[in-house]
Amino acid sequence: MSSTSDSTGPSRRKPGRQAAAEPPRFVDVTEQKRLNEAREAGVPWKKWGPYLSERQWGTVREDYSEDGNAWDYFSHDQARSRAYRWGEDGLGGLCDDRQRLCFALALWNERDPILKERLFGLTNREGNHGEDVKEYYFYLDSTPTHAYLKYLYKYPQRAYPYSDLVETNRRRSRQEPEYELLDTGIFADDRYFDVFLEYAKAGPEDILIRIAVHNRGPEAARLQLLPSLWFRNTWSWKADQAKPALRAADGFIHAAHPELGDYRLFCEGVPELLFTENESNAERLWGRPNASPWVKDAFHRYLVAGEETAVNPAQTGTKAAARYCLEVPAGGCSVVRLRLSAAAPAEPLGEPFGEAFETAFAARRAEADEFYARIVPDSLDEDERRVHRQALAGMLWSKQYYLFDVDTWLKEHQAHPLAGGTRQARNAEWFHMFNGDVISMPDKWEYPWYAAWDLAFHTLSLALVDFDFAKEQLALMLKSLYCHPNGQIPAYEWNFGDVNPPVHAWAALYLFRVERDLGREDLDFLERCFQGLRLNFNWWLNRKDPQGRNVFAGGFLGLDNIGVFDRSAPLPTGGTLEQADGTAWMAFYCQNMLEMALILADRDAQYEEYAFNFLQHFMWIAYAMDRIGEHGDEMWDEADGFFYDVLRLPDGSAMRLKVRSMVGLLPLCACTTFEADVGTRHPRLLELIRLFRERHPEMVAKVAPTTEGYIGLNGRRLLSPLSRERLVRVLGYLLDENEFLGPHGIRSLSRHHLEHPFAFRVGDQEHHVAYLPAESDSGMFGGNSNWRGPVWMPVNALIVRGLLNLYYFYGDDLTVECPTGSGTRMTLFEVAREISRRLAGLFLRDASGRRPVYGNCAKFQDDPHWRDLILFYEYFHGDTGAGLGASHQTGWTGLVARLLDLFGRLQASDLLTPRERIEARMTREQVGGTGQE
Repeated sequence: MSSTSDSTGPSRRKPGRQAAAEPPRFVDVTEQKRLNEAREAGVPWKKWGPYLSERQWGTVREDYSEDGNAWDYFSHDQARSRAYRWGEDGLGGLCDDRQRLCFALALWNERDPILKERLFGLTNREGNHGEDVKEYYFYLDSTPTHAYLKYLYKYPQRAYPYSDLVETNRRRSRQEPEYELLDTGIFADDRYFDVFLEYAKAGPEDILIRIAVHNRGPEAARLQLLPSLWFRNTWSWKADQAKPALRAADGFIHAAHPELGDYRLFCEGVPELLFTENESNAERLWGRPNASPWVKDAFHRYLVAGEETAVNPAQTGTKAAARYCLEVPAGGCSVVRLRLSAAAPAEPLGEPFGEAFETAFAARRAEADEFYARIVPDSLDEDERRVHRQALAGMLWSKQYYLFDVDTWLKEHQAHPLAGGTRQARNAEWFHMFNGDVISMPDKWEYPWYAAWDLAFHTLSLALVDFDFAKEQLALMLKSLYCHPNGQIPAYEWNFGDVNPPVHAWAALYLFRVERDLGREDLDFLERCFQGLRLNFNWWLNRKDPQGRNVFAGGFLGLDNIGVFDRSAPLPTGGTLEQADGTAWMAFYCQNMLEMALILADRDAQYEEYAFNFLQHFMWIAYAMDRIGEHGDEMWDEADGFFYDVLRLPDGSAMRLKVRSMVGLLPLCACTTFEADVGTRHPRLLELIRLFRERHPEMVAKVAPTTEGYIGLNGRRLLSPLSRERLVRVLGYLLDENEFLGPHGIRSLSRHHLEHPFAFRVGDQEHHVAYLPAESDSGMFGGNSNWRGPVWMPVNALIVRGLLNLYYFYGDDLTVECPTGSGTRMTLFEVAREISRRLAGLFLRDASGRRPVYGNCAKFQDDPHWRDLILFYEYFHGDTGAGLGASHQTGWTGLVARLLDLFGRLQASDLLTPRERIEARMTREQVGGTGQE
């Protein structure tokens, strides 16, 4: 509802909150001015960016198989010859924000069996731990408007070992480590090229491109470099679709698109210009005649196979490349420059590679340095700044244009439920969905599709550099073309109907506060999110607590193999599983919705009723987790002092599954504090709370955090499923180095289960859970992730948040041993800071100069051309900190930048002041530099 509508007139508006203070004034750096121009004047600084996927093959979108085997239906080997239906991929690529015109690199070392146009990796069935990219590439830098971008690809000079990687990994068991590219010996004697790719914008649609090829080897080496320009194929699927065109012109490649307009790619020097069509080679793929003699794999055939007739001699088509044959001396460097511009003829560019080219590049680099110098805390040292900047650069590089019209896709599969479809296909109930946006991806090779709960975490770090993009990303999942009409938020393309943890309300609340602190309070945004999330909240109530007992299921909930059973499949015992994490997530959801309602109630009094509704939900959920008296069917185990999942059997009996895992720690995260004036500001809410207390006095007392009630430091209130006594008991496990506290963060499963695995027998089959600090030893959920021991950044960040909230309530009066048994006592603030220090230590050089993330890999630890290149893995070894899983999952692992920023600015004494004052100071300092108030 609108705040200016008649239904929210003066009678509902509330006094009691001061008017917003004068918006803060900042002296904006150049890159921030571009962001302001994009937001306020619509200047298209973000129209062009790194929105190309790293892998389009093997995705659900491109799968038209009978059996739904996306990996086998469209393989890496086919990708060079087969036109994509829904997107494009490439090396270090750039495209417009609708991915109509694309630019990327192609490379050939004159030894490889194929032209290197895209990254290679193993499919899920080829890898002994699931799919895995087998290349070394790095997102080195990016500003939020992509006015400056820097990328590095390490290209071996020997023939790439495709078969060796596939066959060796296929032979290895799940108990063995993955066989990596460095293990093959292909980088021996440093016989490789460092290919640095930089982009700099001279204007919103005038993009300078610089490719620097360094030969790290002991001898001169040849490289064929093909900067490539092509159109996404939009014409092969619709008969009436206009076809764009590329053609050779006087010193440049001319691109003409009916929607995008005209562009020119200037190529320095006199390279050979190659042209073909971005259309499938039907003869190679399916043994059918080609409609045109010029097809997608023409450049591969022309260079590698020597087929001179493979390219179009008329120099026209929809795919083009400039061929540079480089002879790079040992230790030397060769540079190639290009320029992609939409400048109209009336505004001639002049000399495309004159002095202004290098001047513009130098200016964009300097502006990137200026931007990051402004936003980074002064307290960070050089190595911390390096990690901070590369984490954020990786997040900005991980944007991708994601196109998926599920309605059309289902019709093409003859599987649309409303169009007489006769086949079965995934996501059939999501026919309403149309996605066509630039979206932050978890990892553009391993996970080149959005995941809802990942995306919520992404927004927290993205807000450090581009608040507007972060806000847009969060709003996407609540739009009608994404969110299901029944209120469910889509999970990911393999199964949009799967269930991710409900963290969007928390992220929305966080982003609202950041923008408010910038002097741009957007209550309409918060209200839109609130209304969309109310629908989603009701979906959870109806679908995941069908018996109305205030305990929730939810399935895998993002934690893959953490349970005794596959939590997304029917239980082998029958019955239902009541999940401690699902229930804790819902308690957390209630708190976030309550906070949002209270903010909105300052403008519209009716939101006090909503606030009470969510408060009441929270109270019943917290009580259901630990009722009065001793009960064997509740999640809290008084003897152990821990939360467990409860298995409710068909005969009505119930039992706890006593696995000490992250599932039992998540209730600690479900805590929220309120200032002392919350009651006086909301009298109707206070009246409803009094009535509730009178009707349910024992329950209210049971859920209270202390024996004195709900009031703590400075009169603050706390909502938490954990009383002080139970909190201390859970923290005893959390901070025990023989349980959850690892050298580099909180483990997902207690190390206790290394020697004491949990076992559960069903008939003649035994299910067990043991501590596995590295990769998974089973194929559950594809086997490419593991929640039975490793450290995961997002849940660690939530634990840090929970501890800070608890400190905000308890203050210095509550201390605990950290580590457990050490004799050292810490406040909860100090505990949060210690966990954050361990997490940041994953990427930072230790006392011996080694980065734990790289384990025993000498190349990354010692080589000057490798050791300062940071990869942000999906998860980390629970004991050593070595990176595991997806190697470029900067998405949520980029939260390390947020943690570095947080503890680079926050002191325990700050938390003695009201939250709004702390948040405002930190946000303004982060945007405007130290000293901003």
